[in-house]
Amino acid sequence: MIIREYSENDWARLCEIHDLARLDELRGASLEDAFIPLEIAAKNEDLFDYHLLVAEDNDQVVGFIAHDDEEIAWLYVDPTAYRRGVGKALVNAVIGSPARTFAIEVLKGNITALKFYQSVGFIETGIASGRMPGNEKFHVTVHTLDNAKSN
Repeated sequence: MIIREYSENDWARLCEIHDLARLDELRGASLEDAFIPLEIAAKNEDLFDYHLLVAEDNDQVVGFIAHDDEEIAWLYVDPTAYRRGVGKALVNAVIGSPARTFAIEVLKGNITALKFYQSVGFIETGIASGRMPGNEKFHVTVHTLDNAKSN
């Protein structure tokens, strides 16, 4: 598996991955009605304001991560590649040095994502509620996590 910088040629594949994996994420939180395809969500949630990396396996993009200096804002893996280390490789590529601290939010009810982040060293720091970024008509509750205490 190769982790590399995003290129515009990856866009269609990112849309496929996001749209399939986002539905899984929302199902876990009973928020399927909040689904917005990446073509729209990328603009609503400023995807391209973040640093974007992709995971490529056998010449096919299988996941992506978007982050800034403080937050991992997006992490999606093709459902056919779940549990193959794609998400872990992407997170490790971003975190890099143990001195770097990142925050993440996980929708309440998305136990799979919560356990995943805990398995890569994130610790729950609280619960927050508010409007869903990019689809503000939905109220959400999230687990807040960071990797500061694991450093």
